[in-house]
Amino acid sequence: MLFTDKKYDKINYENKKEYGDDFMFGKILTINKNSAIVEINKDKVEVGDLINLHVVFEDTNKKILGEVDSIESNTVRINFLGELTENNFIGGLIKKPSMSASLRIINESELAILTGNSNRSIKLGVSPLYNDFPLYVDIDELFSNHTAIFGNTGSGKTYGICRIIQNVFPKGNVIPYKANLFIFDSYGEYINAFKDLPENNPYYSFKVITTSEKKNYEKLNIPVCLLELEDVLNLLDATEFSQIAMIETALIYAKMFAREDDEAHDFKNHILSKAILSIMYTNQTAARIRDQIFEILNETNTSELSLKTEVPGIGFTREFRNCFDIDSEGRFAERKIISDYIASFVDENRKWNYDAQNVSYSLKDLEVALNFTLYSERYLLNEDMYDSAMSLKVRLHDLATRTNAKFFTNEGYITVDEYIKKLQINGNKKAQIVNFNLEDLDDRFARTITKIFARMFMKYTKGLDSRASFPMHMILEEAHRYVLEGDDKKLFGYNIFERIAKEGRKYGLLLDLITQRPTDLNENVISQCANFLIFKINHPADLEYISKTIPNMSEDITDKQKTLQSGTCVAFGRIFKIPMIVKMEKASPPPTSSNCEIFNSWMVQLKQ
Repeated sequence: MLFTDKKYDKINYENKKEYGDDFMFGKILTINKNSAIVEINKDKVEVGDLINLHVVFEDTNKKILGEVDSIESNTVRINFLGELTENNFIGGLIKKPSMSASLRIINESELAILTGNSNRSIKLGVSPLYNDFPLYVDIDELFSNHTAIFGNTGSGKTYGICRIIQNVFPKGNVIPYKANLFIFDSYGEYINAFKDLPENNPYYSFKVITTSEKKNYEKLNIPVCLLELEDVLNLLDATEFSQIAMIETALIYAKMFAREDDEAHDFKNHILSKAILSIMYTNQTAARIRDQIFEILNETNTSELSLKTEVPGIGFTREFRNCFDIDSEGRFAERKIISDYIASFVDENRKWNYDAQNVSYSLKDLEVALNFTLYSERYLLNEDMYDSAMSLKVRLHDLATRTNAKFFTNEGYITVDEYIKKLQINGNKKAQIVNFNLEDLDDRFARTITKIFARMFMKYTKGLDSRASFPMHMILEEAHRYVLEGDDKKLFGYNIFERIAKEGRKYGLLLDLITQRPTDLNENVISQCANFLIFKINHPADLEYISKTIPNMSEDITDKQKTLQSGTCVAFGRIFKIPMIVKMEKASPPPTSSNCEIFNSWMVQLKQ
């Protein structure tokens, strides 16, 4: 008996005459629609050890696979799973086993059919039910599909994913040099697990990009010129449809202004002049008009249109600001001069060329462009639009002038393709694993950063000449921080993670979601996952959620995970033909995700 403990080795096998080919099973008493009731020899087996074991019903011309579900008195209930052929397993049954079928525990070759072990496989873990029999999974089945990993804190999720990745990078001559794994690491847990990766092979490389000033790694650096409309709206926490047009126009202006040619300069004067003239001819008081014009010129100005510009008059010049002195009648003393001067920059007949290719600009340049947009379109003078416009203005100013501004740079134009390649350059090597350490960012900003990279990766993989020729994996630790419903669908008509979940697989962009809070995840994303590793979960709301959301998540699987030890999971999906209980081997070196050591932190040895 290959898969029994040593304690069974001394059993008297003469009992096989009464209990069939496998001494522990007796007659088939009942066959129902999806299960059979079978007699067992309680004197010859510890019945608790039978739960979840796989049993083969053997007839003359077929073999039916079942699983021990429950034990009552001298019988067990065995659920039917499917039919075993010589080299395959077919889920579901057309014809049930006969009452005279013999029963036995699954053997090694049959278990290998359910898991697989070839030169295209990696070790996932071992089976605690079958004397730590090694369980292998096909690399394509695991890594060419979206995967979800759920479990409580301390259940072994992080250790598990680290062990899997470590198994992908073995010593030897056949190596995954072209692998592209991007880990979004919420707490810097993965660095220790992969920092020694090159020791397995000098061609391996692990790179860390961090947002923390305390860690001596490359700092996060996102070129502003690569930000698209959705990225900026997310950065500014936009929620209104009207804000889309504002940012869209601001991006056009920012790129046009970055050309720094005469036309761009003339266009600034044109739209600024129109904004000032539109205010001058309102029915407001002169003082109110002056205040509004001064406010505009304090934030958006050119050499010809600023508060310090010298405006020519008849035989004299005056500073622009002095042209707005108010006389005793409540009018501007130089109204005619200033009106004519401003109007000279308006050119309604000119066809402006907004096109700007391969230009680079900063967040401050974008802020200037947004100010031109808001004033030229009079958004800040529109009561209905004021709040929406002002919120964008304030948030962009905060972004451009505060701590997070350091993550967005203006170091010259770069394409998405070039930037992704740059992310993987680690000295003179290509990094197969890039770890984004986001541990000191708040959830909202970390989510936005992750969305920016998700959009870039999607754009890059979709643009490849040869589809799926550069497969990329986004491994999202604490995925509930990023993969939410949000306002994206309302504003843009799509959520980037939903789009990747639905379309990314065919382009080679895959998601690996790791979380302890599955209820917070976008359920449309979960529904597209083809592989699941479910570690122990206790909370009833989480259990109910995953049982409703995950395809093929049966009550049986839910029950199995409730009794799992740390580091053990129920794995199912494309990787296995049936759900398997897998004991993950410990990662070596481990991630830094264990609990703090209270005893060593508290205790001090006093001198005698």
